[in-house]
Amino acid sequence: MVKLDNSEPIGIVGAGTMGSGIAQVAAKNGHIVKIYEVSSEVRSKAQEALRKILDRLAEKGKFAEDEAEKIFQRIHFVDDIPQLKNCDAVIEAIIENLELKQKIFCDIEKVVSEKSLIATNTSSLSITSIASACKRNERVLGIHFFNPAPILPLVEIIPGLATSSKAIKQARKLIDSWGKTTVLAKDTPGFIVNRIARPFYSEAIRLLEEGVADVATIDWAMKEIGGFKMGPFELMDLIGNDVNLKVTETVWEAFFYDPRFKPSFTQKRIVEAEYFGKKSGRGYYEYHEDACNPEPEKNHNLGEAIFFRILVMLINEAFDAVFMNVATVEDIELAMTKGVNYPKGLLKWAHEIGLEKVLKKLEELQEEYGEDRYRPNPLLRRMVRDKQRFFD
Repeated sequence: MVKLDNSEPIGIVGAGTMGSGIAQVAAKNGHIVKIYEVSSEVRSKAQEALRKILDRLAEKGKFAEDEAEKIFQRIHFVDDIPQLKNCDAVIEAIIENLELKQKIFCDIEKVVSEKSLIATNTSSLSITSIASACKRNERVLGIHFFNPAPILPLVEIIPGLATSSKAIKQARKLIDSWGKTTVLAKDTPGFIVNRIARPFYSEAIRLLEEGVADVATIDWAMKEIGGFKMGPFELMDLIGNDVNLKVTETVWEAFFYDPRFKPSFTQKRIVEAEYFGKKSGRGYYEYHEDACNPEPEKNHNLGEAIFFRILVMLINEAFDAVFMNVATVEDIELAMTKGVNYPKGLLKWAHEIGLEKVLKKLEELQEEYGEDRYRPNPLLRRMVRDKQRFFD
């Protein structure tokens, strides 16, 4: 495996928001970056958007003007994959389509050096499946950034079944050199963040469907009572409700239709109506000049009940990630605070509340609904029974 340093070129496949963001990070750290994008229209828009972003950052004093120009000049847009041949690492960031990713990985492998790293930025697809398209799949892995890539510090490193330890070390060394916080995740659906975070959205929607509270009140509860920076419905509108549904469906299907991850009719209908969120002008909220969105019911007792129900579901998934060896306790805590800006690590939060209290609430929910989605994780049960703790 070659030694990657900031003099070596990085390839990016896809000039969308994620691809352009990753390119900006790499170029800021001194790399020549080649972005392959098949659409001339997307290439042109990405180049224009990148110029505006860098100019805006220079105006705000984040970069000197000459540094912003140097970053821009390091990024080159190309229209065919063979132009990536000199890249020592290539990161794919296209749509979540397994067949398309496999084809692109096969094409990349044909032109790059045998020593080059080939990575995918997929948020939910199997790394092992993507890597199966390559003859030398030991140098293929997941390098999953979070949007916006230049701002959010977390990057999940996900080895496939055949990924070598050398490739993992090289990938972490490269991404760490960009000032990012890397965590190591097992190749399971959703990895760390998109697996554990599912109840933040799904349980909020369930509360809405049951008529417990409206969208604005649920968001208010999570921000005011829970200390989250955004409520679940605000965040879904920002991510894109079509994107959120796709990730939910992918994780659910990959877990062999485990009811814990089941999508909702509300999600499906809002996407069918093309209420995608901010990008379409309407989602759970409206986003136009004359928008008249509802005010929350600022009832603290109701807010605390909403917050606690969603929180225990998140905690249960965090325990499941430890139980199934998806990642270490430390990496799980880092992932949820650095990747999605949760106010606290979920496992530490559980200890502060009291594991017995968390387990009791989950047992109450399971008894009330009779659904597997509320089943307490065995590790949580064991730790309560044996009076064990992750933290002193």
